[in-house]
Amino acid sequence: MKNYKITGVVYGKLWGGGAGAYPSEELQGNDLTKLMTEAKKLLKTGGLDSGMGYERLTGAYLTVETKTKKTIAGKDFFNTEYDDLFIGDLTQEEKDFLLDCKFD
Repeated sequence: MKNYKITGVVYGKLWGGGAGAYPSEELQGNDLTKLMTEAKKLLKTGGLDSGMGYERLTGAYLTVETKTKKTIAGKDFFNTEYDDLFIGDLTQEEKDFLLDCKFD
């Protein structure tokens, strides 16, 4: 059994000018394809930010956490893996900025 959680940082144009980053909404479920479709849809509609409010979102740096559960001899074992990816239309400079924001 696998479960996925997507977290990250969004990037966009701020109201009044300039651009900036803010934590993204957290998405969870057991179908990664559906979750990624939802993340991309929320990026387009502006709903992927977790409350900042942007004039327009342009991209995001996301981490996909994959938890796998295996039962062996009646005992549950868990494995967790992480994959990072960018979505949206971001320049290399904007990607670098998001990397700095996520790890500061």
